[in-house]
Amino acid sequence: MAPKDQFDLNSLAAAIPTVFDQAQSSLATHKKNSVALFKLQSASATVVEAIDKGKRKGSETKLVGEKAFSDVFMDMVNRVLVVKKSTPAADRIVKFVSNYVKFLIDKTDDKSDEEDSPSSRFVTRLLKYFLKGFQAKSKDVRFRCMSFVSEIISNLGEIDQDLYAELREALSERLSDKEPLIRAHSVAALSKLAMSEDPDDLEDADQPIVTSLLTSLFYDPAAEVRRAALVHIPFAPETLPALLTRSRDVDGVTRKLVYATVLPRLAHPKQLTIAQREQVVQQGLGDREEAVRVAAAKLLGSWVDICEGDLVVFLRLFDVRTTEVALDALKSIFVTRAEVVREVEFDDEFWAKLQPETALLARAFVEHCIGQDDQARLEAVLPVVTALAFHLQTQYNAFLHVLQDAEMAQVEDNDEDDELSEAQEEQLADVEFVMIELLQLAVHLDYTDEIGRRKMFGVVRNMLAHPQLPEPLIKPCIGVLNIMSPNERDLVRVVVEAVSELRDPEPEKGADEEDMAGNETMDSESMAVTARYTGFANRGRGRREPIEMSASEKAQADATDLRCLCLCIAVLERVNGSFAENSTLEGILADLIVPSVKRKELALRENGLISLGLCCLIAKNMALSSFQLFLSQVKSAPNSLRIKVLHVIFDIMMTYEKDILGGVETIGERVIAFLMQVLEVEESKRVQALICLGLSKLMLFGLVTDERVLTSLVLAYVSPASADNQELRQCLAYFLPAYCYSSPANQSKMQSIFVSAYDLVNRVYEDMEDDQDMITPLQFGQLLLDWTDSSKVVELPNAPSEPTFVHVSLAIDIIRALYDNVRTSDDRKTLCQLLGKLVFPTEAEQHALYTLYILVANLIELCPFEDVATDKVFLRFKKRLEKHFATELNDYDEQACFQDETYEEIFDFIGVTRPKQRRFEGSSKASVVDSDVVADEPSMKAGCGKDKMKSKTKKSSFDVSNDGKPSVASSSGSEDESAEETQPTKPTASNIRKGKGKKAVSGEPASASSDSELDEPESENGEDAKENLPLPSTPPRARSEKRLHTPTKTPSMASPAPKRQNRDTQALKNGRKRKEIAIKAPLTNATNKRKKSAIQELPKPPTRARPPKLKSPELSEDEAMSEDASEDDSDVVPSDTSIPRRTRNARPAPLIFEEKIGWDDSSDI
Repeated sequence: MAPKDQFDLNSLAAAIPTVFDQAQSSLATHKKNSVALFKLQSASATVVEAIDKGKRKGSETKLVGEKAFSDVFMDMVNRVLVVKKSTPAADRIVKFVSNYVKFLIDKTDDKSDEEDSPSSRFVTRLLKYFLKGFQAKSKDVRFRCMSFVSEIISNLGEIDQDLYAELREALSERLSDKEPLIRAHSVAALSKLAMSEDPDDLEDADQPIVTSLLTSLFYDPAAEVRRAALVHIPFAPETLPALLTRSRDVDGVTRKLVYATVLPRLAHPKQLTIAQREQVVQQGLGDREEAVRVAAAKLLGSWVDICEGDLVVFLRLFDVRTTEVALDALKSIFVTRAEVVREVEFDDEFWAKLQPETALLARAFVEHCIGQDDQARLEAVLPVVTALAFHLQTQYNAFLHVLQDAEMAQVEDNDEDDELSEAQEEQLADVEFVMIELLQLAVHLDYTDEIGRRKMFGVVRNMLAHPQLPEPLIKPCIGVLNIMSPNERDLVRVVVEAVSELRDPEPEKGADEEDMAGNETMDSESMAVTARYTGFANRGRGRREPIEMSASEKAQADATDLRCLCLCIAVLERVNGSFAENSTLEGILADLIVPSVKRKELALRENGLISLGLCCLIAKNMALSSFQLFLSQVKSAPNSLRIKVLHVIFDIMMTYEKDILGGVETIGERVIAFLMQVLEVEESKRVQALICLGLSKLMLFGLVTDERVLTSLVLAYVSPASADNQELRQCLAYFLPAYCYSSPANQSKMQSIFVSAYDLVNRVYEDMEDDQDMITPLQFGQLLLDWTDSSKVVELPNAPSEPTFVHVSLAIDIIRALYDNVRTSDDRKTLCQLLGKLVFPTEAEQHALYTLYILVANLIELCPFEDVATDKVFLRFKKRLEKHFATELNDYDEQACFQDETYEEIFDFIGVTRPKQRRFEGSSKASVVDSDVVADEPSMKAGCGKDKMKSKTKKSSFDVSNDGKPSVASSSGSEDESAEETQPTKPTASNIRKGKGKKAVSGEPASASSDSELDEPESENGEDAKENLPLPSTPPRARSEKRLHTPTKTPSMASPAPKRQNRDTQALKNGRKRKEIAIKAPLTNATNKRKKSAIQELPKPPTRARPPKLKSPELSEDEAMSEDASEDDSDVVPSDTSIPRRTRNARPAPLIFEEKIGWDDSSDI
């Protein structure tokens, strides 16, 4: 018989590419191509070659066919490895190889159980080949190799132990790859190996795979890697708590996967603990993204299906007595499962056997029907008032029986301990919760039925008078009485009677009085009101003093007073009328509230202060007289009490803003200064957040307009000291954009603090420690630019739109800051980058635009940048400005502006005294006039130091810039430098604050007359009067010297002027000695009018090791005038003794931003 022909291995080079070509086109052909490829592999495996190694070693079989097939297969795979991600054809090839490996393993398992087979050898070689690609330099090769391995591992059965170790090590190493997709595939592949890992087989140095996957789940910065870990980590009781933590992930898709993919894998929600179920509901239904809330609602719907549609069983999955989670879950079911709502029915048996779950279900369903305005279903399920009153009385009687049984048990056991047993506590908690739910349900009933109303009133009235009524029941009882009372006076009268009975239980009611209480008609004009009020006052004053009581009696009296205060708080929260309209409150105030405020016990003092604060909200005179008391509690009280007091303080300020904040100006300023100082030195995060919240409300409503408050809030938002105070950050994250976008005036105020806030943030950023985190000054500037964008202001309907030029004024402020030579090159570069992000309006006011262009045109010439990159950025901004306002700048003439008095301040600021005629280059009238006028050296003030930042200012009607206010960088520097570079005009406190003082400029060199001008003050008709004379058109040329800083003909081109000379060198050349002065921050509301006064030297301030605290007190115009008229320089403002003091060193300051926003009068508080 002739031998069978061997398979032609040369045909593989054509057959295998054909299979791969078909596989990359469609997934539908993968199964057919897998069969064809398996036939080629099987035929190739039959081709072997026998090698004779001698008689001793025998013969060896060489697998020629398998090698040839593998080589061609690897060549096909190599063509895919270099293809970038997101290529569909390459992805299909990866899927095809995975399917073929699965096909091979299935075929091998069906035929034999041999460990060494052509299929196993092929798979091993394929995996080892891909493992080599893990170390490739190309990220595409690493990604494709990882994709192949991740897909193949999911289809593997048993593999060799050595191969398993190699895969484990290589995949674990790829968890730290710099490409997120590679890390994600590594997580998916390792999760398959983790299922078969035995912890006992690990060496001591090896880390379990699950631990590595959990590390990626927690700490990987890429959301796709965390999602891969969330989906692929083995679902087990040990890993479930870690998986639930992703419900608070920053990525919304990851949070959605928890509810849509992970939790539905649970067979029953009881696999979670009660705390975990409540966490799932609370975080899922409360998520900020709609997709996550929908996924959580679907999950709860599946839990209802597991409970077979029984809502009571569903509610037993939660602890209904302690949280509102069960109520939120019920509301979600009512919305998503309409068929469940239709099946809800409340029969008589339901009301007779109330439990916490059924009571909550009844209230939730009634509130849902009210919200949906479903009156038909509401009438069908709600009981009548009389029936509900009887159900409430039944529960109240059960509560009393439990208390009585507990007391009897304690008497029988001779147990002096008042604590109840665990079963009794559970029973009391259930009854208490049911009563709360019934009372909240009773608010929605119709009380036109007089019989039912009287019955309900009697039950609730008796409950309030019981000394052992639980505190959580007080407010619901007051709520029901408020609904049944015809007016507030009757409500207050009933509560006052209850308080009287609690504090004086000795007189017992007779039968007639019981009937009267049950059939009370609540006549608000009854004469019994005055009689009972008088009786309450007299009885209250006749009580035994605490010093006469025993310890047990004193404790009982304190408990009674505490309960009475809770009643007062509950009723005062519902009173909208004035204190005078409810005269019965005077007895409670005098005999209960005021004595409680004076008590040392924290609980009594806290409730007393809250009650007093609520009384102040309806009594103006009481609020103004008690405001000092509340402020005094802020500095020394415990944190819990301080939080309550701060609530009262801000409520009073919101209620009586005109009397506290709009009355005597110094009082309001000192109150705000006091609160700001508390914020700076406060340690408690809760108190910090509450102060920021209160100040934010005051600013948002326009009650506080102080720029220093806004600066402090902005700094608190970005400070590294508040990085862990999320409540504060969340509050300010809403307030700051809302404040700026609400009105153009608020944006202008934010623009006015831009430079000072930027400088403070820059300094805090430079002094930041290594373990702190903070945004960069550039990012902070971008935040402020976004908040001041006038295009984002909310436009009110039917409101006239006014043009806003906030970013034009902001550009003026930034360029003014660029004239400060104290700034570093990096700082100036950042400011130039912010200039490029300004959003200019379509039109601008002429004065502001010309002011901006004067600053821009002279900046590079007078204060050139040190690096070329910054110079290019600024020139780019200059070109954009000229292009945007080409029409408005058409008539620009710098020499004409110089002659205009409204631009006098800006030319004085930049140091230009005699400019050449300069027109805008795009103007049709553009011409160059080469004047023969050549100024002397002193006519151009060389440099752009701090003396220009401190120069006098003259504010126009439009200019909303800082008005010559010094930047924080300059004002926070050493005072010696400020003294060396500034000369005052008059040694008064007003001028010092305003930064006034103009250096005498003369065409003559320094002489004895100039020295005498510095040494001896002269009258206003002296040298200053000469200085203020109009300059002649052609000044005499005493000397012919070259003009250094005269603007060139075309301001858009690079200036040919030489570098500016050093100011100190020039001063020494002229024989002048610079005088020293301590500079303080200018006044915002200063008139900025030029002072004609002589110059007098002030004493040099002492040097300090660190920059001094920034002090920028902004006084009113009247205060400034009074200080100008005074002879001394004192800044002391008389303190208001009615406001409590708080020392600076009361507490350490975690929120000090290196510079305190100046509160000169805060020390008086």
